Formats: sequence, C-alpha cells, structure tokens
Amino acid sequence: MSRTVILALVFILAGVTTGLVVSVNSLRARLEPGADIDVSRRSAIVTAAERVGGATVSISVNRPDSGDSGASGNEFFDLFLRGYYPERMQEHRLETGSGFIIDPDGYILTNDHVIRGGTDVVVVLRDGREFAGQVLGADPRYDLAVIKVDGEDLPVATLGDSDDVMIGEWVVAIGNPFGYLLDDPEPTVTAGVVSALHRDVQPQAAGAIYKNMIQTDASINEGNSGGPLVNGHGEVIGINSFALFSSDQAYLGMSFAIPINTARFLVDELIQYGRVRDIWVGMGLRNLTSSVARALALPDDNGAFIATVEPESPADRAGLRPGDVVTAVNGTPTVDAQAVWAAFYGARVGDRLTIDAVRRGRAREFDMILEEVPR
Repeated sequence: MSRTVILALVFILAGVTTGLVVSVNSLRARLEPGADIDVSRRSAIVTAAERVGGATVSISVNRPDSGDSGASGNEFFDLFLRGYYPERMQEHRLETGSGFIIDPDGYILTNDHVIRGGTDVVVVLRDGREFAGQVLGADPRYDLAVIKVDGEDLPVATLGDSDDVMIGEWVVAIGNPFGYLLDDPEPTVTAGVVSALHRDVQPQAAGAIYKNMIQTDASINEGNSGGPLVNGHGEVIGINSFALFSSDQAYLGMSFAIPINTARFLVDELIQYGRVRDIWVGMGLRNLTSSVARALALPDDNGAFIATVEPESPADRAGLRPGDVVTAVNGTPTVDAQAVWAAFYGARVGDRLTIDAVRRGRAREFDMILEEVPR
C-alpha cells in the first residue's frame, strides 16, 4: 500500500472520529439540557474558591477599647446585626477579620491589625467548628500575625509563589467576616485581576511597612483583611490587607495584598520566637551630598556615606569603615541612605548580603552576615 493511500485513510479515519465526537457531544447536549452551561460555569474562579474556601477562617476578637462605635467597630455592621443578634451584640464588643490555615497543626496566618489589642480570640471554620485562638506572635511593621488553634482534620491552604505572579492574571480574594457574628461560616468571594506588582503603599496601620504589595481590583471588603488572595490554581499568593476608599467611602478599585513569599519567613520567626527578630547592621548612614562626592572624587552623589561603624557589628565584621560610600545592596543600586535601608527590608537574621561600596575612589565588595540586635 502506497504512502499516499495510507495518509488518505488516516485523514478519513480522523474525520470520522471527529464527527463521532461532535455527534456524541451534540447528542449529550440534547439529552442533558444545560450540560454545556454547567461545564462553562465551573471556571478557575470556582475551583480556586473551593480549594481554599475550607481553609479560610473567621477571626473575632473582643476589643474593649473600641469605643462606643458598637460591637463590631463598624457602624454599617452594627445597624445590620443589631436587629438579628441583639443578645450577642450586648454580650460582646467584637471586631472581625479573616485568616487561613497554613499547617495541619493549626497555625493560622492573618493581619496584625485584625488581632491587635484584642482578647478572647475566636476562630470559626467553614464547617462550623469554633476554636479558641492563641496569638503566637505578631509584627505590626509587616502587619502579620500567627494564631494557633487545637483541632483535628483541619483543612490547609496550599501556598503558591508570589514571585511567579503575572500582571493581568485572574485572582480571587476570599474572606470570612461573618463567621461568629452571623453564625454563617461560609466565606465570601470576590474576583478580579492582578493590577500591578511591587507597589509601595503609605502605611494604613501605625508602624506598618507596606512594600512590594500585590495590587488587585478584587475587592477586599470589610472583615476580609487577613484572608487569602488566590490564583487560578487555587494557591495562596498573598494576604489580603486593605483597600483604598474615597472620602465618601466609595471603593476606588484598588486593593492590596502582602506577597506570600514575604510572609513565609515571618511565619517561621513568629512561630519560633513569637516575634520577628530585628536585624543588626551596625552602621550609621548619611545622604551623599554633592560637596562630599566632589571631596571623595566620586562621579556623582548617588550612594550613602557611612558615618559610623559600631565595633564588632556585622558592618565591622564585613570590613566596612567610616568614609565608605554604599552604592548597592545585593546588586540593587542605592542612591541615598533611605534606599540602603529599604534594601534591607525583608532580610532576616543570618542572611548573607553583598554590599558594594567605594573606598578612596576604588569600588569594593563586602560580604555581610546579619545578626540580631543585641538585647
């Protein structure tokens, strides 16, 4: 049999097979009205919500110092809830937020501002189980906290890689703001896309540093702070933290989440030490002025002038000396003192950093190992 005949038979068989598939699908659609619609309804958003929804929890705290604004600390919530649960409103001065379980041993990640200043932490799961939560550690600078509950067969969220996030990809913001107040533990879901990456936002909470944030147009509603931001694979890529509103409380379409990769090492620190250990560098910096740059025979005033170095500090051990000009940290150029300190953001005790500096007109490289601030 010739090659031409064989190819002809293959195309004929392929056509017959395709026709059979089309016919079967058409028949199925006729026999099962709405079958095609059911398939299209099950989107990546639905799948993501199903995969992480069970691990998303409601967190309620008793905050005695919340003033006279009501039990939840939010006027809209109070007006809505007072008629339905008057006993609970009178009994508790509650503020609510969200979180998600990151370990089968009961570790829960949330925002620091969700639990800050609160007592009697109550955690409610989607299946209705209710636990007393213990705050293991919190850090207001990163606006992150870890809570521990004792329970069995706890659903766990899968953590993704926030360094792999793409602008424009679909994301889902999940929260559980009503689990305790309404006896309704079903999470809420909003969908959107990643609008931007590496956003530095002015602090919303006292002392918080919001750097490298994920911006999304998926709305982070009241009480959803601390919940997971999830990609189409059902992986947590961020911790929902806050949204921007106008002066008349209109949502501006901008919400922000802390990247999950930022939270990973913080979780280890909070669980092990109950806090994020402060890193010790041991040098004082000043901005490099034009006159100083000329005196040091530098081509421009980009960099930070080392004014002091503490004895036996990481900077001292690395070989840095007063008069050196720092020009880069781990390959990131630093144009002034603020940029140098920003480059240390997210570094942890024990990290090894490369410091580029100029000494007497000669570029040099120094290895610095960060230590904990002496206590």
